[in-house]
Amino acid sequence: MARGGGFRGLLEIVVLVVVALAAAFLLRTFVAEPFIIPSGSMEDTLKVGDRLVGEKITYRTSSPKVGDIVTFEDPESPGTILIKRVIATEGQVVSLQDGKVVVDGVTLDEPYTEGKPSEALDRHSAALAENVSYPYTVPAGSVWVMGDNRTNSLDSRYFGAIPVSSITSRAVFVFWPLEDLGVI
Repeated sequence: MARGGGFRGLLEIVVLVVVALAAAFLLRTFVAEPFIIPSGSMEDTLKVGDRLVGEKITYRTSSPKVGDIVTFEDPESPGTILIKRVIATEGQVVSLQDGKVVVDGVTLDEPYTEGKPSEALDRHSAALAENVSYPYTVPAGSVWVMGDNRTNSLDSRYFGAIPVSSITSRAVFVFWPLEDLGVI
């Protein structure tokens, strides 16, 4: 009798582990995913090594908004995820003037850049056709993204607007290290 109980107990553990793994997979695929910041392109908003949660539900029912920090697939390296801030959405016109970003004729107030200039970037990749020219109208179904650390970020100034369909999540909060804990 103990032998049957032991088998049943083992079976319960196996089923529990399978259900837990399936739930974790479904949550990560459809609800939220953790990310580690690999570079300084979003400093000082996000630091190298910060761990954050990106939620995946918002953009199923709405579009990205200016100011959102999003994760998306790198246009040059499929499978690599980047993180940047949405600066302009479809139909908006982006210009760079005197180190400032201008959208639809209005100079943006961007305290998160800490005064670093926003200059045009040249493309150095054969995978990308030509340099971005200004004024630049963001195409339908796309957004213009930039890193907060403007002097150390390859972003839409380099690869152009990104398709909304390439966005994988909206960054919500940093959970590690504890001194950086908080909502983004």
